[in-house]
Amino acid sequence: MITTLAVENYRSLRNLCIPVGRLTVVTGANGSGKSSLYRAVRLLADVSRNGAVAALAREGGLSSTLWAGPEQGTKAGRRTQGTVRSAPVGLRLGFGGEEFGYAIDLGLPVPSGDPEAAKFNLDPAIKTEAVWSGPVLRPATSLIERHNDSVKIRGADGKWAAKPYPIQQFDSMLSEFADPEAAPELFRIRDRIRSWRFYDHFRTDFDAPARAPQIGTRTPVLAHDGADLAAALQTIVATGRRAELDEAIDSAFPGSRLEIQVGPDSRFSLHLWQHGLLRPLGAAELSDGTLRYLLLAAALLTPRPADLMVFNEPETSLHPDLLRPLGALVAAVSERSQIIVVSHSAGLIEAIGRAAAKLRRDVGMVELEKVNGETVLPGQGLLDAPLWFWPKR
Repeated sequence: MITTLAVENYRSLRNLCIPVGRLTVVTGANGSGKSSLYRAVRLLADVSRNGAVAALAREGGLSSTLWAGPEQGTKAGRRTQGTVRSAPVGLRLGFGGEEFGYAIDLGLPVPSGDPEAAKFNLDPAIKTEAVWSGPVLRPATSLIERHNDSVKIRGADGKWAAKPYPIQQFDSMLSEFADPEAAPELFRIRDRIRSWRFYDHFRTDFDAPARAPQIGTRTPVLAHDGADLAAALQTIVATGRRAELDEAIDSAFPGSRLEIQVGPDSRFSLHLWQHGLLRPLGAAELSDGTLRYLLLAAALLTPRPADLMVFNEPETSLHPDLLRPLGALVAAVSERSQIIVVSHSAGLIEAIGRAAAKLRRDVGMVELEKVNGETVLPGQGLLDAPLWFWPKR
């Protein structure tokens, strides 16, 4: 389980280090940096698939995502110079966990004399990466270190291998290292990060993929766009979790039940029987809120639990009456998966808290605030923040 998330120099997150638990709710006013934190964690997951460079390019390149203020932040009542730097440019992402931790430092590429290579000037270079045991990086806990174009590994005897492994400056060691016997920890942490799931802003418009019949195949994990919703719900039923699904639907829509119909072309279509109606409503007839709730239920009740599930504003387009059953579902599923919910809905936050209290589970509350352009955790002093050290370049 992750216990700490750390981000440095990503948009308004100049230097943020927060504790996370089994169930964590991140909240704050509009513009406080909630979405930036969500995107930073998603970017961290992209690293394991060698997708960080492409993800940053979609945001306009490294220079467009970097903290735009002065290195040490802006102090109230003082004018500061935000264009002079004393340290190298870098975007840092990392997490510490009960078993392992990982961090990456992305910086500007070193100019080369190759005019063809110079055309990729938006691609950041990976300056350092590190994997360590336990929640905090220390010299004694470091297991694998990457510096620029080489990776070195600590052996079982505690000594560093004499010969480092070469690597391209734009490739992550999580995705490109190919020797599981030499670095088993690297493969374990990569597989865990790749199991992370992110859900934000499911489409529920008239042309949403979830409203159309789809070819039915076993679908233990709902797609990020929800296109395979009917197949995912049927898979939940087929894997023996019908009771949980029925309870989630009945608590949201009393007297309703779900039915997945299979057409002659093997396409699955979703239908919802509701109290008082003579026929079920197809997915195309459901309201946006009803469809979104079913999408969230399918994601949460997955037969293949993830190490981490992150939801960004799941309350969007939901009627207030649906927040209580959604909160109960989130709290219940946190027993199987670590969950982070990013939300500004007081109703959903209260519902999660009440449901967790009934289950005797703790909810970590992280309330972000923006001060002088910088996202901070109010009241968090140097001694209050989780212990954290970045790997050195």
